[in-house]
Amino acid sequence: MIITAIKQQERLKGRYSIYVDDKYAFSLGADTLLEAKVTPGQQLDAAQLKAYKKLSGDDKAYSLALAYVARRMRSQHELTDYFHRKDYDQSLSDQILQKLTALGLVDDLKFAEAWVRNRRILKPTSKRKLIMELRQKHVAADIIDQVLLEDETSEQSVLQELISRKRKQTRYRDDLKLMRYLAGQGFGYDDIKRALHAEDQ
Repeated sequence: MIITAIKQQERLKGRYSIYVDDKYAFSLGADTLLEAKVTPGQQLDAAQLKAYKKLSGDDKAYSLALAYVARRMRSQHELTDYFHRKDYDQSLSDQILQKLTALGLVDDLKFAEAWVRNRRILKPTSKRKLIMELRQKHVAADIIDQVLLEDETSEQSVLQELISRKRKQTRYRDDLKLMRYLAGQGFGYDDIKRALHAEDQ
């Protein structure tokens, strides 16, 4: 068997189709293609072709994982859960996780910092709710503690901002409905009462 052609794919510009005896055999990303030193005219036996096809599958799995973390930062648990859904074997999962961690693309501290920062900007909530959300992402307790210790946002100011926002909606002009909403965001009853009282001043 001979590698007769290597062609850049139309849809995925960073990926190349490799043809063996003029028939499509497998594909590789640009970096993996260079590392594997695949060249036209290269002779292959059945074992080598099988190994390249496995490499192709592993390489595609890595590319998909790379795209997954590129869309937004993921916790290590989210990535592990993603591998499980994709039915990757443990060895491949560990290998991909190691590569992405080495590139700084999987880092639970950075993830937790970004999560808190984004929530503060896009959807303010209480520290209690942030702790719950990060725990659901299986972020370690010491990382959660560190990130929230560094977060200087005032709970009272977040509460007052939320009240101001929600009062613009007709349904939350009712104090009881607003209190239920704020309690659902993790704020304590006494803090809510104080903030609503301050609103009336």
